[in-house]
Amino acid sequence: MCSLFGYLDHKGKIGSKALQRLVQKLADAAEERGTDATGIAYFQHEKLHIYKRPKPAHKMRFHIPSSVRTVMGHTRFATQGSEKQNWNNHPFAGKASGDDFALAHNGILYNDKTLRRSQHLPETKIETDSYIAVQLLEHYGSITPETMQKMAETVQGSFVFTILDKQQTLHIIKGSNPLHIYHFERSGLYVYASTESILKAALSETILKKAVYTEIPFHEGEILSIDCNGNITRNTFVPEPFITGNKWLPQSAWYDDYLYEEELLLDNCKYYGVSEGAVTTLLAYGYTPTEVEDMLMDTTSLERSLRQVMYSDEAPPRKEEFYAQG
Repeated sequence: MCSLFGYLDHKGKIGSKALQRLVQKLADAAEERGTDATGIAYFQHEKLHIYKRPKPAHKMRFHIPSSVRTVMGHTRFATQGSEKQNWNNHPFAGKASGDDFALAHNGILYNDKTLRRSQHLPETKIETDSYIAVQLLEHYGSITPETMQKMAETVQGSFVFTILDKQQTLHIIKGSNPLHIYHFERSGLYVYASTESILKAALSETILKKAVYTEIPFHEGEILSIDCNGNITRNTFVPEPFITGNKWLPQSAWYDDYLYEEELLLDNCKYYGVSEGAVTTLLAYGYTPTEVEDMLMDTTSLERSLRQVMYSDEAPPRKEEFYAQG
């Protein structure tokens, strides 16, 4: 379980110190979803800068140049690829048609190894499953609605991707994971984070705490792009069906109930001595909250099976196979 956060300033009315405080407060609030690593990305004079460390956000200090219009951030709860190797942490740098871009991901992808073989993508020292999205976009050769759609329809798992390009356009690709965007129209500022609680906690400690905003509607299967002038364009993709047990179901039919059960499970898993990261991984591999709750009763089997599914090249197993492998 990780968090995305950031802002896009399209009017330049807010001072650089206030924006720097906003980034810090967003990152600090986002610790509720990950403390293993923290990172941000931005462009200054068309040059990509990424600052990331295997540290919780409150131990980081961000320095944002006054010319920067867009900042993209991430806090990480590591599930694949050690955070101690900083190249495994988000955001990631990529290059398409000679232009740099940055990408961050919240969720878990389970067909990254299969795609790397089938698409003949180069091997990399980066172990994080998220990096396959960067490689696919590099392979397609550009950051366009068509290539982002193709990438989103090719990867399998749970995701929200944020992509920042050289024009300081922020692209957000929404799969099944949550994301909330506020627009402070008078100030000319978009602010986003994975959860509304993160947004509210961060904004309450900034000059925006009493400012009027509207929430931008954003749904699964949408690609939302905000350019440096604040203009929004929307495109769509067809989400991969979500796996649950041994069935494939469209997520939209039961997503609200699923999210509620998932939140309860994540709130209570600590009482079983199981981390939220382990639970999030199992959920991303297709097990329902009810199935995962059953597994919590046998933590030895759960952790052993968790390691097997994380490093398997195969599709997620059915519940019966999961126990048999243990």
